[in-house]
Amino acid sequence: MRKTEFWFVYIILLVGQLLLSTYCTFSPYLTLSILPVMVLCIPNRVHTPLAMLIALASGLFVDWLSEGMLGLNAFALVPVAYARKGIIGLVFGNDLFARGEDFSARKNGYGALSLAILLAQGIFLAIYVWADSAGTRPFLFNTARFAVSLAAGLPVLLLVSKVLAPDSRR
Repeated sequence: MRKTEFWFVYIILLVGQLLLSTYCTFSPYLTLSILPVMVLCIPNRVHTPLAMLIALASGLFVDWLSEGMLGLNAFALVPVAYARKGIIGLVFGNDLFARGEDFSARKNGYGALSLAILLAQGIFLAIYVWADSAGTRPFLFNTARFAVSLAAGLPVLLLVSKVLAPDSRR
């Protein structure tokens, strides 16, 4: 995917997350966010500090225009951007960086992609649920919210990753 196409799709998905956060509140146990996979799919040529700034801006944009607590998504998303290269290196191997390639489900497999998404979403949800509860909700509620959000978000995030990280060999 060309650089301009990626950022155009990224902005469209950011607006989609905005609509999802505003109009699709399913349950207090479910936090559905496509932001972690959007940050994970930022091209490898983008360095970590810039990815962290993109994550901060994306999180603040969603927080400002949809959700009540300003900075919650940004607070949870910046660590995902910080861990992005580590997750990619751990799951897909460092040879992606050496070759200057990005990952995709077709090249690297759905198992590896699912693991990478679960790690990124797990970091995001752990911080998001912890910060959102602020010690006012019981541990079992927070654990259930984390587990339900992680399980329900995986199929959605796999679809988003297929859009943002298509196979360049087609």
